[in-house]
Amino acid sequence: MKRLVLISLAAAALAGCEVPEDKGLDRGIDSKHLSHLRAGIWVDPNGCDHWIIDDGVEGYLSERLDPYGRPVCSGIAPPTSVVGPFKDGSPIPDPL
Repeated sequence: MKRLVLISLAAAALAGCEVPEDKGLDRGIDSKHLSHLRAGIWVDPNGCDHWIIDDGVEGYLSERLDPYGRPVCSGIAPPTSVVGPFKDGSPIPDPL
């Protein structure tokens, strides 16, 4: 009986494990890696920058950090505004 309970507990514990998914991949109809899209910058109410991409169906946002992991507050735009080509998942043009 103990063996059956231990096997059941082990199976339940392993069932919660997932293979980590690639967070840099767009999962939409025209899926592509996010590195192939242009990001804009959204400035939060504190004046710090966040990368933003909107492909029309999904949106992506991540904090802009310096090499030491600190937030970047560049002053590129007033707080709560967005700059850059972030709409419709603007693709990065291929070099000629």
